[in-house]
Amino acid sequence: MKKLPPLEKVYEAYSVLADERFDLAPDHLTVRSSDGTKEYTVTWDDAGHYRSNDRATHWQGYAGYPVIAALLLQGRLPLDEEVAAGFAGIPWKALNDACKRDYAAAASEAFRIAGFDMGQVLRAEEAADEVMAALGALDITVSRLATPVRTLS
Repeated sequence: MKKLPPLEKVYEAYSVLADERFDLAPDHLTVRSSDGTKEYTVTWDDAGHYRSNDRATHWQGYAGYPVIAALLLQGRLPLDEEVAAGFAGIPWKALNDACKRDYAAAASEAFRIAGFDMGQVLRAEEAADEVMAALGALDITVSRLATPVRTLS
């Protein structure tokens, strides 16, 4: 992969799995945002091209948390299920807004909300580092999906 996302996007993807905010089909994944107001779509093909309509993938050109969630669910990235479970119920949209897109600050607040002790924080950081290394080694491309984001009520 050419452009890697911020490491903290791994934690957001963990929350998707922990909260079961997804619907997985053979050729696409639908992901609901942490505040339940939006629904994103990720598609892929046999050539390893992933497309998503989430903001990060669309505007920044890197794998946003929905793409990372798809890769975790497909077993293409290592998943520490215990670490991922610790991110259940994290209000990422509110945290990212409050921290003005300072993802490291949002992650620190997420660790606090989750009640992580220093050992759990270190384990989460190690797991995310492993995901990032595996993501960087994947022979995939990521681009924007033309399908509009679905707004939920």
